[in-house]
Amino acid sequence: MDSRFPIGELHVPEHVTLEDIQQWVREIETYTTRLRETVDSLNDEELHKTYREGAWTVRQLVHHIADSQLTMYQRLKLALTDDNPTAPAFDQEKWAVLPDTELPVEPSIKMLEGINERIVALGNSLTEAQLQRTFIHQVNGEITVAKKIAKLAWHEEHHLAHIKIALAK
Repeated sequence: MDSRFPIGELHVPEHVTLEDIQQWVREIETYTTRLRETVDSLNDEELHKTYREGAWTVRQLVHHIADSQLTMYQRLKLALTDDNPTAPAFDQEKWAVLPDTELPVEPSIKMLEGINERIVALGNSLTEAQLQRTFIHQVNGEITVAKKIAKLAWHEEHHLAHIKIALAK
C-alpha cells in the first residue's frame, strides 16, 4: 500500500451517473460520524501522530479536511450558479501551519457537519445536466460538478485512512 494514497488515487468514471452521485453522497453523509468516532477520544500525543515521516499530524489532517471541504463546496456552488467560473487554488501546505490548526479538532468537525449536510442536500438535488456544469480551477483546469462530487467523497475517505494509519503506529 502506498501511504500517500491508502485508498488509491481518485478515479472518476468516464460517464458519471446519478447513481454514482448518490453513492458518493451517502459516503459524505456518514463521514463526520465516522471521523468523530475515530478522533473524539484522542489525547494530545495521539493528535500529534503522523501516518508517515514529514506528513501532517492527525490534528492538522482534521483541520485540513474541513478547510478543503469548505473550499470544494464553494467551487461546487460556483459551478452550479455561474457560467464556467474560475476558482482560485489554495496553498494547503501554508494553510496547514496557520495558528488555527492548533485548535482542538471539534471546531473543524462541527464545520464539516454543516458543510457536508449542505453538500448532501445539493448532491441529492442534482440533475444529469448539472453534472456536466464546470468551473475552471486555476491549477487543474476545467472540472465538472460530477468530478467535484467524486472528489468531495474521495478526499474525506483518503484522509480518514491517513488518520487511521497514524493512530495504528
